[in-house]
Amino acid sequence: MKTKYTKAGKIAHFSTFIKRILCVFVVLIMLACSICGCTGEESGGSTQKKKEDKKIQIGMTFDSFVIERWQRDRDVFVSMAKELGAEVNIQNANGDISEQKKQIEYFIKKGMDVIVIVSIDSMALKANIQKAKDAGIKVIAYDRLISDSNVDFYISFDNEKVGEMMGQALVDNGLENGKVIMVCGPHSDNNVPMVGKGFKDVMKEHGNEIIDTFYADGWKAELASDYMDKNMSSVIDCDAIMCGNDDIASRVVTALSEKRLAGKKLVVGQDADLEACQRIVEGTQLMTVYKPIEKLAQAAAEIAVKMAKGEEITAAGGRTSTISDGTYEIPCLKIEPVSVTAENMDEVIIKSGFHLKEDVYLNVHDKTEED
Repeated sequence: MKTKYTKAGKIAHFSTFIKRILCVFVVLIMLACSICGCTGEESGGSTQKKKEDKKIQIGMTFDSFVIERWQRDRDVFVSMAKELGAEVNIQNANGDISEQKKQIEYFIKKGMDVIVIVSIDSMALKANIQKAKDAGIKVIAYDRLISDSNVDFYISFDNEKVGEMMGQALVDNGLENGKVIMVCGPHSDNNVPMVGKGFKDVMKEHGNEIIDTFYADGWKAELASDYMDKNMSSVIDCDAIMCGNDDIASRVVTALSEKRLAGKKLVVGQDADLEACQRIVEGTQLMTVYKPIEKLAQAAAEIAVKMAKGEEITAAGGRTSTISDGTYEIPCLKIEPVSVTAENMDEVIIKSGFHLKEDVYLNVHDKTEED
């Protein structure tokens, strides 16, 4: 049975129908907006949030991890960068300059905010660095200066002072008018001539003669062994041997031991590797230069993040200055090194937590038994 409507009833019924349709339409619109976030205000807020959530991206390429200290640098840098809200992509070039170039190209393609480079060859990266800078990426030379490349920042230790400390340790141990051999790192590392200059200045001042200088290509310590074997007559004739780092010093001391000369020739190095510290307390190596890696790596991470944010760079655990890369004057931060001998081993190395006492004095039982 059909319902009959008066004219007024028909109008009321149609009005109710239209209202229902409108209500359903409004509900659908509100539902769509809540799902898609389509209002102008919400859309802007969402874009802003995504922008804020985007982390700073840092690419870091290392020469290699053969040298003990680089693993420490990596771990401290990554930890500090993460603490500051950045992500770090670590690459290991394994001593291959072609591979390091590819890694820099990879970082450029990935759109990194900052690239940090521990260079293999200071003369070979100019074009790659220019490409990164053209892409708006900041470049930091870490520990090793990169020649003629106009990097945005260079952070390292005072390398000339490192050499001075090596030389002064020999002089303090009575070396005057003596004969010295230098077993250095490679020419391609800009730090090598800096360290060499500081060392030679002290030697010259005290009448000591450099009777031979050898450069170990690629910091390959085994090349130092070959040098020692082939030049033992010069080794026997010398009073002291300056080693480019403690890894090289390990091979030098081993060669001396085979000739029963360990402890009779003064040996100095740098990096405060565990084995070097052990040799120092045992008496087969005179000194090493401790370079507070934590300060260097933390400062580098802080600088990288500030650069990515466009903030001003201030001194952090060192002194800010400028240095010439051969063509350009670039801003730099130099961290102060520390000379370490048996006398201050506990104060500098043990108390800082750089190495454990039981590890340093592993072969010196009397010392560990005292405590």
